[in-house]
Amino acid sequence: MKKLSLLLLCVALVVMSFAGCSKPAATEEAAATDATPAATVEDTVEPIVIQIGYANNPGEPLDLAVNEWKRLIEERSNGEIVMEIFPSSQLGSKNDLIDQMLAGDSVITLADGAFYADRGVADFGIVFAPFVFDSWDEAWNLTKSDWYQEQSDQLAEKGLRILTSNWKYGDRHTMTVKPVRTVEDLKGMKIRVPNNTIQIKGFEALGATPTPMALGEVYTSLQQGTIDGLENPLTVLYNGKFQEVAKYLILDGHVKNFTTWVAGEEFFNSLTPEQQQLLKETGDEAGIYNNDIQDKIAAETIEKLKAEGVEIIDINIDEFKDKAMSFYDMPEIKAMWSEGLYDTVKDAMK
Repeated sequence: MKKLSLLLLCVALVVMSFAGCSKPAATEEAAATDATPAATVEDTVEPIVIQIGYANNPGEPLDLAVNEWKRLIEERSNGEIVMEIFPSSQLGSKNDLIDQMLAGDSVITLADGAFYADRGVADFGIVFAPFVFDSWDEAWNLTKSDWYQEQSDQLAEKGLRILTSNWKYGDRHTMTVKPVRTVEDLKGMKIRVPNNTIQIKGFEALGATPTPMALGEVYTSLQQGTIDGLENPLTVLYNGKFQEVAKYLILDGHVKNFTTWVAGEEFFNSLTPEQQQLLKETGDEAGIYNNDIQDKIAAETIEKLKAEGVEIIDINIDEFKDKAMSFYDMPEIKAMWSEGLYDTVKDAMK
């Protein structure tokens, strides 16, 4: 009996020993579990927020493509980069946004060669010169050339970094109150142009009387006979309802207006190389998306204009191009640009 009692006592001591040993293991496991949330919180990184502002309105092709860019960059970065969109000049004018960029803010906007010329890279303005491109392929070839990279590097030295350059804004055509069937018909006609030297001198070379004014004043000026026409991409012409007061459209495509998206150099350099590459790659992809919409809308817009009584006039485009060549010999233009710039650019786009 004593032996049995001794055996039971030993078994009890062994069980108690195992139970005591298991408690620290459970405590360590619980401690590890409790520590996990703290480590996760510590590793959380705030996303990079980029504000992108532009004058175009919601629903326009460019606005739709910007929303696609937002989707692409946020998806590919796994939320590491967030893009906030501000159409309709909500963030201010282009110059306001550029000033913010130069101050180091994480802001993006769109601009083109004529604007960059005003910002100190004069040769960039040639991309807005009349009939410098014979096709969109030439325009895209130029954006991939060493010459274009050199201009972009000069712009970066002034604090602005071009992110993507493959976005169509559209072929710029001319709409008038009376028919223009030959280049001579433009002689003396008052054509509204934006207030920059390149476009003013471009229409002067064609024999017209360029008349700078704000776009918001054009409709009334056409009604009153103050001007005889204007130029712009098809969607701008149609959305401005200029077809109500100007019934002739010349599909001259005197400028193949591609646009670019630009950020401040300081902000761009704050990103990792991987983030920089992702921002540029997704911008290019969104550009292709934009161009598909632009092409579709352009074709539809021509049909809408026809339906509203606008005559689409076929012209001898070579006649217009030949006339425009005098632009490149104007003293004001030669004084702006590097010697032989036209030939340099034409070679670069081959």
